[in-house]
Amino acid sequence: MLKEEFRSHATYSGKERFLTFPFFVFAISVVVGLSIERISETVSLAELATVSHLSAFIYGLSVGAFGLMGRQYLERRYGRSNYLVAMPFLLPFTFRTAFLAIFLRDAIFYIVLLLVPATLGLVAVSAVMAFSLASIALFFLAILASFMMGLSLSFLASVLYIRNIAAFLVMTAFVAVLFVMHLAIGTPPLNALLPPLEFQMNVSPLGGDDTAAIVSMAWSSALISAMTLAAFALVAIRMESSSQTHPIVLPSYHARIPLVKGLNRTLIAKEFVDLRRSGTVAKMFFSLVLPLLFLSFTAWFVNHGLAIPVGFNTVFYAAMVGFIGILMYNWLNNIDLSEYYSLIPVTVPQLIRVRIVVFLVLTLGISASFVVGISVINGDTQLLWLALVVMFVTSLYMAALTAYLTGLKTNTFLFDTSVLAKFSVMSFLPDVCLTILSFSLLSNWAAASAGILIVLFSMLFTTWILYRGIQTKWEHFGFAEGS
Repeated sequence: MLKEEFRSHATYSGKERFLTFPFFVFAISVVVGLSIERISETVSLAELATVSHLSAFIYGLSVGAFGLMGRQYLERRYGRSNYLVAMPFLLPFTFRTAFLAIFLRDAIFYIVLLLVPATLGLVAVSAVMAFSLASIALFFLAILASFMMGLSLSFLASVLYIRNIAAFLVMTAFVAVLFVMHLAIGTPPLNALLPPLEFQMNVSPLGGDDTAAIVSMAWSSALISAMTLAAFALVAIRMESSSQTHPIVLPSYHARIPLVKGLNRTLIAKEFVDLRRSGTVAKMFFSLVLPLLFLSFTAWFVNHGLAIPVGFNTVFYAAMVGFIGILMYNWLNNIDLSEYYSLIPVTVPQLIRVRIVVFLVLTLGISASFVVGISVINGDTQLLWLALVVMFVTSLYMAALTAYLTGLKTNTFLFDTSVLAKFSVMSFLPDVCLTILSFSLLSNWAAASAGILIVLFSMLFTTWILYRGIQTKWEHFGFAEGS
């Protein structure tokens, strides 16, 4: 399965480019390590550790969601090829074994791809920055535990989703309530919700309570093992792919789409039919809402929990919402394989543009709701009009940027270092500009507003260039794998 995962990424970006991804992570870690003293002037090591553990936990949750694609794994085929997880139909091993192998594959794959090179980056600068190698090793162990906790929790949740959606909803609601209670009243404490963070706070360089550290790591290991074993036990011994019938809704969807004519109108209607047929809407909703909830929690935690003097306001939050929303575009490219479009008069650029439209329809309402909600909670409604404009422009810009750089293979091409570097630069620059200008709104409203409008107009102009460039960049590509 490790070979399968490697081949699936390397097929599109190339082996050499894909293998440079860990070096990209290593380089970022070196830069962060060299900047740690300057960063710690405003943010303490304990606060940095808290944010790092939350990020590792959330990343583990996202990686472990493979079970939500369980039946799609069984039903999808790449021409004459199929996923190994579907092989229990033909070979003498069970789906329990297959899913456990997927869990171990993802753990090994992403640890080697991300956590190891990030840690090696800190080791590389340890001589210059006088970092303790023992402290780096303990930090790696703690972050690894947070990642594995998120991965095992997501593994259990995804297995419950396959077996019993009601049980899945109960479990996710329970976990969400715990974090909401911490957000609202501070109980339970974050260290109790994330035991590896408690371990981190009791080892060098943040603490020196060996007994508490051993207890918290033992508890972390027990939780990870318990969730993994429970998921393994609950995986169906044999999994059946579902067969469903649906009413004919394409004509009604087609009739509801305004302003678009011809084949594009039909394709947009078909995309919405595919979303309804595949049941992907709920998964897409969670994939967008959970990061937005995490962003909301982080903004509150920094402002109130850590009391760091950072000027988070509605405009800053709206910019972040616009950048996060691009997660939905990736889902649109993972509903079905697109090879069958080769049989009808549709081009790759045409389908990319159609999916940009669908992406905007799906995300703008949800994103706007979060922006309005956070403005009301923070008593910042005077900035709401500007925040909504920022959210719309950043969403449009990120959709055009991602579509131009990755086409219909978003998840795979972002592991291509050259593509990732372009994506990082082109998303980082406007993000930084909007962040700095949003922090300046209270001190110099006129200058900051003018600066934000200039950035937004620049993003709109770039969006227009990228959207037009989709035709030239992708017109010679086909829908078949690797074409």
